[in-house]
Amino acid sequence: MIARHPGLGFAYAHPAHFIALGFGAGASPLAPGTVGTLVAFPLWWLLGPGYSPLEAFAVIVLLFGVGVWACELTGRHLGVPDHGAMCWDEVVAFLGVLAVVPNEAGWQLAAFFLFRAFDVVKPPPIRGFERRVKGGLGVMLDDVLAAGYTLLTLAIVKRIAA
Repeated sequence: MIARHPGLGFAYAHPAHFIALGFGAGASPLAPGTVGTLVAFPLWWLLGPGYSPLEAFAVIVLLFGVGVWACELTGRHLGVPDHGAMCWDEVVAFLGVLAVVPNEAGWQLAAFFLFRAFDVVKPPPIRGFERRVKGGLGVMLDDVLAAGYTLLTLAIVKRIAA
């Protein structure tokens, strides 16, 4: 068990670590959650356009389930259930945001900044869920809620601007 910030060696030591650390993005010593969120962009640009909305949703749900397993195991190995280096939750939640927002740079950039803000600030009920729901599910769930706040805010902006 290691509570310190894991490096790439830890990320490559087990498939669950590699996934939970966002393909190694979580090994970044600076803002691993932000770096992990950025990983979602190339994944979406490569994979997203090839899927219908229903197929994209199914893939994201599958990635969420994989994340529950990977974050649960990696948290145990790190000795910290929701270690800051685990950023698969950001990757998956932001993929969900990218699947919904308009495929335009301005909307995607706004979504990125809003998502990061909601993930860091954790407005109610996000912080409450984070405290009550433990393990891999808890790690993944708070970011899904931050994604929901992001999409709600962007929908309001789009409605007002229309």
